[in-house]
Amino acid sequence: MRFIWQLLAVVLVAAIGGQAVAAVEDSPWLQLVLGLLTSVVAVLVYGWVVRKTEHRPPTEVARKGAEAAFGRGLLIGLAMFCAVITNIYVNAHYEINGLGSPSGAIGLAGFMAAAAVTEEVLFRGVLFRIIEERTGTWIALTLTAVLFGASHLMNPNADLWGAVAIAIEAGGMLAAAYAATRTLWLPIGLHFGWNFAAAGIFSTEVSGNDTPQGLLDTVTSGPAWVTGGAFGPEGSVYSVAFGALITVAFLWLAHRRGNLVPRRRRADKAAATTTLPR
Repeated sequence: MRFIWQLLAVVLVAAIGGQAVAAVEDSPWLQLVLGLLTSVVAVLVYGWVVRKTEHRPPTEVARKGAEAAFGRGLLIGLAMFCAVITNIYVNAHYEINGLGSPSGAIGLAGFMAAAAVTEEVLFRGVLFRIIEERTGTWIALTLTAVLFGASHLMNPNADLWGAVAIAIEAGGMLAAAYAATRTLWLPIGLHFGWNFAAAGIFSTEVSGNDTPQGLLDTVTSGPAWVTGGAFGPEGSVYSVAFGALITVAFLWLAHRRGNLVPRRRRADKAAATTTLPR
């Protein structure tokens, strides 16, 4: 039952906040404010519903250490996208023609903040965490990665390869980041850093969403396996490769820290629910 309440609470915030942010896309500063407000409300609501349904402090969104964890994730996301765009530049065609839309970048910061926070709270905070408790890390990571990839099929320029790429490079990587650190702040920072670099700075398509122009005026062309085509750089084999490597690194760290949850065998479940006679 706690799963249902947590899921409903987060989905409600994401739906209302997402609609509000999208409705003011012509007002970048208002979009930034509403995006940040949605992010804050999503975290607060998640923390509140965890306290009510699980009767514990929501340590995964604790304020202590939040800035450092978010900052590390942000740097990883920015560095990862810079590595991908460099490979696109070398192996296809990526050209910067000058300044694009600074105001667009401001609005995109709000939009991407809301998207990063609500998606991480939903997919890693609720789905991955609760499924992991019942099935272990590996099954939870696989299931939520597939769900995360599939959720992007609804985007205007999405295709099956784009969903598969998202599942590998983002769904798996972000779940592994949470497993390694047991905080949502690092995957939130990583998610935001990647999305904002892609759209807000380098003005490339994000997940086939018809993303508006960001800070730079750019042109991308070349083989779809390099550029990602209409889906954007997330459909590039370089994104998949870098995402897979970082996923392995996070899983190694999770293993080293003893954070991987083993699969619960049927016998274990039976033992846990059996009351021995006095």
